[in-house]
Amino acid sequence: MSDNQSWNSSGSEEDLETESGQHYNEFSGILSKWTNYIHGWQDRWVVLKNNTLSYYKSQDEREYGCRGSLCLSKAVITPHEFDECRLDISVNDSVWYLRAQDPEHRSQWIESIELHRAESGYGSESSLRRHGSMLSLTSAASSYSATSASSFKKGHSLREKLAEMETFRDILCRQVDTLQKYFDGCADAVSKDELQRDKVVEDDEDDFPSMRVDGEFLHGHNGAKEKLFPVLSSKGINGIDFKGEAITFKATTAGILATLSHCIELMVKREDNWQKRLDKEMEKRKRVEEAYKVTLSELKKKSHFGGPDYEEGPNCLINEEEFFDAVEATLDRQDKIEEQSQSDKARIHRSSPVLPADIYSTIGTHRFAEQVEEMVQNHVTYSLQDVGGDANWQLVVEEGEMKVYRREVEENGIVLDPLKATHSVKGVTGHEVCHYFWDTNVRYDWETTIENFNVVETLSDSAVIVYQTHKRVWPASQRDVLYLSAIRKIMASNESDPETWLVCNFSVDHKNAPPNSRCVRAKINIAMICQTLVSPPEGDKDISRENITCKITYVANVNPGGWAPASVLRAVAKREYPKFLKRFTSYVQEKTACKPILF
Repeated sequence: MSDNQSWNSSGSEEDLETESGQHYNEFSGILSKWTNYIHGWQDRWVVLKNNTLSYYKSQDEREYGCRGSLCLSKAVITPHEFDECRLDISVNDSVWYLRAQDPEHRSQWIESIELHRAESGYGSESSLRRHGSMLSLTSAASSYSATSASSFKKGHSLREKLAEMETFRDILCRQVDTLQKYFDGCADAVSKDELQRDKVVEDDEDDFPSMRVDGEFLHGHNGAKEKLFPVLSSKGINGIDFKGEAITFKATTAGILATLSHCIELMVKREDNWQKRLDKEMEKRKRVEEAYKVTLSELKKKSHFGGPDYEEGPNCLINEEEFFDAVEATLDRQDKIEEQSQSDKARIHRSSPVLPADIYSTIGTHRFAEQVEEMVQNHVTYSLQDVGGDANWQLVVEEGEMKVYRREVEENGIVLDPLKATHSVKGVTGHEVCHYFWDTNVRYDWETTIENFNVVETLSDSAVIVYQTHKRVWPASQRDVLYLSAIRKIMASNESDPETWLVCNFSVDHKNAPPNSRCVRAKINIAMICQTLVSPPEGDKDISRENITCKITYVANVNPGGWAPASVLRAVAKREYPKFLKRFTSYVQEKTACKPILF
């Protein structure tokens, strides 16, 4: 119902809804919803219907019931001040943080929500008048009325007048019955007189009686007087005082009209009182809304810790030290989860077939073949150079045979510190290490930071394009990577050179995996270079795994994008790269322990 529509005592809520003609259809679609510290923004199927906002994990799961809902009657919708795609919906202490695909979709959602709220009528002046307008006679006479004598002094008079009207009605009904009897008696008397007159005329047509002045008829034949049509007395038929009854009837109707007039006057005054009360309530509501807005603006400055206002971004409310502590806590939780799942992974045996070495030594013919060859030659030339004479490389971690170096490089405020790690592993060959690092079939067995992983395109037997999303480390944003992964065997220039294998991963673009708003797309250029060193066995013994050592050189150039503090990224790299190398090399040793040596 629009605000200019009226509400009277004979109306009903059903009539109101029918006359309004405003019925909005269901509005639904995909919105990203903030879930928790670990998973951050997740796509959810959101439905707006019957003034209620509900969400489901996906559109296909609607039949299993919603995962949550909000009644929009008292909800507050707040477009985010900086993020043009985000809107926050709060009801009391419950807050939903939502993100649309773009600002246009956000505007559509906000407009649809406001339309549904308007249809529900909450808070509008018309909805308040609907329940507090002119009183009906029935509600005014009811003994259960909450706004009777205790609320208004005139209420008692109104009930008295209504009781008077009940008495007048009874009197009026009796008077109508009396008058009706009088009219029926008059009709019967007239009928009898007509019958008697007809009989006299038939008996003596020649001697028709003459009427005297006093109203009595004289018969001409015998001269006797005979009263045929007596005149009605002042009491009328059956002793009814017609004149008195008419005067009483007139007085009764006049009393009813006067009482009705007085009732209307009382109800108008009652309506004025209700209008004054409504105005006071509206004014009070305005003051409450203003106080709510002030409180909400203060809460924005002190948002719930863990909400999207505390995530990575240019307007993040966490300082660098708190950011680092939060990242450390999240990584510790992920480590505990990984330790619990290691036993389950150990029971899974995935096959990893190895193709002949000559396949990996040839240059491919796919569309990225030249780019792959250029990357391979650069890594062979520069990545294998000794870091000892380069003052730019700084040793940050040294654990036994493993050493990790980094150089300080920043571009447009983003940390691009290249990392270089060297390690020696007994009992495995360079071919085996590179094979398990490149093989996508066993990626989940040793890579613990991946959330989703799939091969976008297979270019050849030795090159694939891979898309993967990494587990979110709150409060940093979630990252995804799209890269080409290629494995190559580097042919030795002379017999004294060790056998060398290389896996290079570098970022590319692909139409089947475009960037999305949920993740920050990172750029990588990574190489795993492995050289097999063989110590001659004693005597005529065959070469065993005790005689072989793999020298690993791992180089990583990563542009993480986003707004994470530089100190945090450096600290995470210092912590995670050594763990990664240990975990991966241990996995390779375990997988190859009981297998023939693969050169």
